[in-house]
Parts: sequence; structure tokens; C-alpha cells
Amino acid sequence: MIRDLANNVSAAYTLTPAVRNADATGTSVDLQGFRSAAIFMQVGVGGITFDATNRLDMVMEHSDDGTTWTPVVQADLNVLQTGGVAGTVTGSGIVRVFNTAHAAASFTEIGYIGGRRFVRVTSDFSGTHATGTPIAVLVVRGDPINAPVA
Repeated sequence: MIRDLANNVSAAYTLTPAVRNADATGTSVDLQGFRSAAIFMQVGVGGITFDATNRLDMVMEHSDDGTTWTPVVQADLNVLQTGGVAGTVTGSGIVRVFNTAHAAASFTEIGYIGGRRFVRVTSDFSGTHATGTPIAVLVVRGDPINAPVA
């Protein structure tokens, strides 16, 4: 058994790092062969001053087949925002809302405890975003059934 962490996790982007000003659907990440998953969401300084009209919602979905997607609910996740603040999930799968000025980069950790095979995160922009906001979302799969992970 190899005991280092690198041989016992596998990472994949659902949203690759990019400056975005329009909706982006995350790439499907397959959790098969792993017993746990963590989602690491990074959102840089807002390209605009977010408000109730000009906002950014980060939406998480899961799927049994990678084709039919449903929003996650609170029971599927453990969410920690920057500074260890507990997060909540709305009924539409929104795991993080940016609707006020976002002058500093933020980091959100999400522990996925749902039972579906696939996960993804989507950036959902509302209003006008002439200047983009840096976004990246990484899924780290852990506790592999077969280790080391190739």
C-alpha cells in the first residue's frame, strides 16, 4: 500500500480556470471507484459589483448516468465557505451566491456525501457582466477502491 496522498486521490476540473462573464456548464466528473469526493470552488475578485440583479450563482448537480442531472440538496453536501463559515444549499442546487460586492477572492469547500455517480458545477450569471470574474472548480476524488490511483 502506498501511503502518500497523491497516490490515493484523483483530481479533475468541472470548471477549468477562466475569467467568465456568461453561464458555463461544468464538465461531468465520474466518481466511480472512489468512496468520497470534495469540491474546491475558487472565485476571484468580482469583475463587477454584484447585486440582486447582476449576480453569480454557483449551482451543483449530480447524476446517476451523466445525462440526466438533478440539483443537489442540503443532505447531499457539507459546505464550508471562506473562513470556515457553513454554507447552505437552495432547492435549485445553488451552493454559493455572489450578490454583493466581492472585493477579495473566495474559496469554498464542499464535501459531497450524496450517492450519485457523477457531479458537476455550473456558473449561472444573471444581469449584465461586461467584465468577467475568475472562476475554477476542482473535484478531488478520494478513498479509492483500488490504490494506488493511476
